[in-house]
Amino acid sequence: MTRAFNFSAGPATLPESVLRQAQAEMVEWNGVGASIVEISHRSADFMAVAAAAEADLRSLLSIPDDYAVLFTAGGATTIQALLPLNFAAPGQAADYVITGHWGKTAIKQAATSVDARIAADAQADGFVDIPPAGSWTLSPHSAYVHITANETIHGVEFRDTPDVGTLPLFADFSSSIASEPLDISRYGLIYAGAQKNLGPVGISVVIVRRDLLERAGQPRADIFNYASHAARDSMLNTPPTWNWYLLGLTVKWMLEQGGVQEFARRNAEKAALVYGAIDGSGGFYRNLIKPAVRSRMNIPFFLPDEQLDALFVSESKAAGLLALKGHKAVGGIRASLYNAMPVAGAQALAAFMHDFQQRHG
Repeated sequence: MTRAFNFSAGPATLPESVLRQAQAEMVEWNGVGASIVEISHRSADFMAVAAAAEADLRSLLSIPDDYAVLFTAGGATTIQALLPLNFAAPGQAADYVITGHWGKTAIKQAATSVDARIAADAQADGFVDIPPAGSWTLSPHSAYVHITANETIHGVEFRDTPDVGTLPLFADFSSSIASEPLDISRYGLIYAGAQKNLGPVGISVVIVRRDLLERAGQPRADIFNYASHAARDSMLNTPPTWNWYLLGLTVKWMLEQGGVQEFARRNAEKAALVYGAIDGSGGFYRNLIKPAVRSRMNIPFFLPDEQLDALFVSESKAAGLLALKGHKAVGGIRASLYNAMPVAGAQALAAFMHDFQQRHG
């Protein structure tokens, strides 16, 4: 069977070698006589899997020693709801920069338990640019400043780490983690749902400076307390072991491929191929985002009308290019080019775009 190129925004394509290894080890893993999904999370065998995943992730991302790494069940939206509970004192404000759909989601979740203030909002301009950090209205006593590093729906990406002074910078890196080198020491906390660059849906990663875990936060159950999770090595309750195992395989694959420097090179090449097809189309394909903040991971674009959008989706699927329909919030087309998407996939999409324009332009 030939695998198609899957441009899904998430759950997203995984490395085929990872899938093949997981397939081979599904029924009987590592000589233990049982599947990885059947063994105890507190067994020495699984503890070794968990420890290797953390060690490899630390190596891949160059995570400083004074940062804790948490593996948590659920996705980024769950984390967004828990951030103020863990890091904002009762009555304390938190600042949010809104650069797209997921920034709006983050502040909506936070507003249930904190005075969530909008420091900057790009919605008035249609989420086509990122307001410069110097224009943000920050609260001097804010618990933290939150950004969305890459907006998967609108296709806007921070290309530099913003300067927020002495305030802790928190960032949702769900769709761009491990896509290029990152100086984590400039952040108080970063987090990511795994289902784009790190593995399957159902598990997330929180990387947090250890001193922030000492904050009292707000009254919350132990299961919602990140300090408790850190103290128990993310084993406070039964974790999603299969997802954690697959995350570990994916991270190891990224290291074997050359690490974040190599993926930065590949991702730049893939993005250049697709943006080149858009910009060279004479307006047949349109991307609305300011070039300086165009996402490398998620590229939305539009054809002259919705009928052509629909035809593009159906013909591309027949050509082995899957999940190119844009998000319902904006329409059009969207190509997601995460780490596991090979350069050949971007080449195939660019060639299809050229052919489609020749036939329908």
